[in-house]
This record gives sequence, structure tokens and C-alpha cells, in this order.
Amino acid sequence: MPLARSLDDLAQILREARRAQGLTQSELGDRAGVRAHHISNIENGVTNPTAATILSLFAALELDWQVVPRATGARIEDIF
Repeated sequence: MPLARSLDDLAQILREARRAQGLTQSELGDRAGVRAHHISNIENGVTNPTAATILSLFAALELDWQVVPRATGARIEDIF
């Protein structure tokens, strides 16, 4: 699984994991307690999800959340 270094990366990871499991946005929403249109907005980069929403989606997709240090010299602008 690739690292999510931006919101676009996160959106791609969520979309690919959802599709790999054969889930619709509605089905994932039911599992995670998130509305399907919100998942669509996250996957399309329209909205920035809260940490709680990300964790709910990851749990529903059985994905791990891991926090690792950034590379030396990386700035916040390099990520977002």
C-alpha cells in the first residue's frame, strides 16, 4: 500500500481499496457511517475529510493507519 502524502494520494488509496473490495460508495458509507456523497466528495478531492472520517473509512476497509516521520527537509507545502 502506498503512502498517502497528500489528499489526492488519500483519495486514490480509498478509491482503490473500495473498488478492490467490490464496494460501492453507498456500501462503504453504510459500513463506515459516512454518507455516500461525502465519500464521493473525498474521492474526487472536493472536500477535506476529518481525521475521524478517515479513520472510520480505513476501519471499514480494514486498512491500517500509520504515522511515520517525514523525510528530512520535507515541508508542509511539499505534502499539501
